[in-house]
Amino acid sequence: MQQSIPESIKISPFMAAFVVVSMQIGIGVLGFQRLITEDAGYDAWISVIGAGLTVNIIVWLMYKICEAVDGDVMTANVFVFGKIIGNSINTFFILYFSMTCITLLAGLMEVIRTWMFLTLNPFFFATTYLILGIYIVNGGFRTVVGTSLFGIVVPAYLLLSFLAPIRYGDFTNLLPILDHNPVQLIKGAYNMTLTYLGYGVLLFIYPFIKEPKKSKKWVHIGLFTTTFFYTFLAVVTFAYFPIALLQKSIWATLEMWKIVKLPFIERFEYLGLANWALIILPNIAISLWVASRVVKRVYHIKQRKAVLFIAAVVLMFVLFLDSRERMNTFFDIQAKTGFTLAYLYTPFLYISLFIKKKVKAS
Repeated sequence: MQQSIPESIKISPFMAAFVVVSMQIGIGVLGFQRLITEDAGYDAWISVIGAGLTVNIIVWLMYKICEAVDGDVMTANVFVFGKIIGNSINTFFILYFSMTCITLLAGLMEVIRTWMFLTLNPFFFATTYLILGIYIVNGGFRTVVGTSLFGIVVPAYLLLSFLAPIRYGDFTNLLPILDHNPVQLIKGAYNMTLTYLGYGVLLFIYPFIKEPKKSKKWVHIGLFTTTFFYTFLAVVTFAYFPIALLQKSIWATLEMWKIVKLPFIERFEYLGLANWALIILPNIAISLWVASRVVKRVYHIKQRKAVLFIAAVVLMFVLFLDSRERMNTFFDIQAKTGFTLAYLYTPFLYISLFIKKKVKAS
């Protein structure tokens, strides 16, 4: 059964959008451009829009699932598959969100060690970052959501930094439009869906939203905003980079920041990375909160104890991912797992829930 959530810890409907958008804007923003052009070339901006539209469909299904059981996905799993199988599936979400936390932290550390501090101590940085995440989670769900709002609003000025590459860009690079076949565009959209991942957190925060039906429009507005942001960034990147150079650029966004010059700062990418550490913090906190929340619901362990254990596991794996090869393998597994949960398991659960309700009603 879904536990009753006190009204005092619930959030306003429009705040749900900040949680979802915060999870969508992660480390992938710094280098998604190269991945989506591998198949779709400079037509990949079409793939970005297409992938964004599919995200809205999946989120619509997520709302339907939560509304059907008047709770979260854990309640839905137990209702459809029974307590044993349902909680086994729920346990998998602990692993997935722990993997998400590992991916975010390891990716952030790699960028910082490559661009700023070559001798950065990974243990010290990861431990400090996770302690911040634990502190936020222990402050309660409203604190986690507040951090999400802070992590989006404060660094929003970085959008102005893309005026520099627009000035030097050649937008004829995008011509001719539709120069790639539908299969190539779909492959580009698939790579983009991996960057959009994170909105699945809605399945877990649904019971914490006041009048959740009113949050639908805000969440969809947030999703369209994210789609617009990624499309804008993709178009600016395509105008700035020749295709051959872009496909060799691991972090295209950071490389565009290199041309930004201000009177009081010479290396703007350092400022951008410092702000990105702030943007990633809510993602870490949300991932830790969801994973520890599932532990609390399934295994009846206090969330404060669960988050400590999960953070310790995350730290060990982050230190283990000490090479580009290991990171690529782990990141690929995490991305494909997220895609499977979003685009295969969510529709499957929705259909199963629909059938189960029909059977019980007959």
